[in-house]
Amino acid sequence: MSNTSYDIAIIRGDGIGPELCESTVKVVEACGVNIRWHDAPMGKAATESHGHCLPVESLETVRLHRYALKAPLIAEKISGGVRVEDDQGSRHYPSVNNAVRRELLTYANVRPVVGFEGVSGKYREMDLVIVREVSEGIYIGMEEERDKDTGWTIKQTTRSGSERIGRFAFDYAKRSGRKKVTACHKANVLHKTDGLFLSTVRDINCEFLAIDFEDLMIDAACYHLIKNPVSFDVAVMPNQYGDIFSDVAAGLVGSMGLAPGANIGDDYAFFEASHGAAPDIAGKGIVNPVSLILSAALLMEHLEENDAALRVRRAVSAALGQQRFHTPDLGGRATTSELTDAICINLEDGK
Repeated sequence: MSNTSYDIAIIRGDGIGPELCESTVKVVEACGVNIRWHDAPMGKAATESHGHCLPVESLETVRLHRYALKAPLIAEKISGGVRVEDDQGSRHYPSVNNAVRRELLTYANVRPVVGFEGVSGKYREMDLVIVREVSEGIYIGMEEERDKDTGWTIKQTTRSGSERIGRFAFDYAKRSGRKKVTACHKANVLHKTDGLFLSTVRDINCEFLAIDFEDLMIDAACYHLIKNPVSFDVAVMPNQYGDIFSDVAAGLVGSMGLAPGANIGDDYAFFEASHGAAPDIAGKGIVNPVSLILSAALLMEHLEENDAALRVRRAVSAALGQQRFHTPDLGGRATTSELTDAICINLEDGK
């Protein structure tokens, strides 16, 4: 157990966010990693307390501590989008989640998807990491209404952005002992954008010849994910494809409630559940906390607390292996606190 202490920002989020954070903080404490949490309100809760969904003070808290644990924010449509103003000027973003990523200069969204015995059925052997580029693509929000019946959007792809995410994917595979990287695209149709992405990632592959490489059109990749998920190891892809592909993968293993995520840049990173804020079930005590707990394990890895991260994953797996701890999204009746307590007990027992 490490004696190091860490100062980490925490974004408690909206809807089920505070419940997820409560469970996750409890599990982090149980695994013995000493973290001092610093609140950085964002989203609807921040609008109510600070008058803005993305307060400059909250961004500065994250920048000060470099890393954050982030619960889901309500991704409601905000008229005019999200505007951030500070000493550096004024910036405009299509949504609060998009704004957080771009303000913190994160570009790699990492979403591991792992199957669990007793939960994932024939997909229990799934073990892939989806690396999604999040600074470019359609989600930059450059849209235009040409007339009342026609809307246009810009899909931005640059060589520098494609090179950065491609190198990140191969570096990740090398560091984590993974054997293959799959680039997913639609270069057969989108020659100037996906074609640029694919050719750039192919060039990066020449620097990592010990790692196998293949490319698949995104529709074919979805087919193979369903038919033969173990054929994937690390998959790298543009923004929108990764958003959809990762949700499909999470559905195959059983629930979005099992899907962690990380957003990583050169200077800052934050770790978040891959699902939404689900305000319809907030406060009912039935939310599955595993997504954010596993996101905290990714945070621990980023802090090089690898043993603690491994113990958390083992404790989660052991708890999910018992049907009585399955929450409603997994077809069970367990409460959030029952699943959380089971994970903590497994940590104490060394499972």
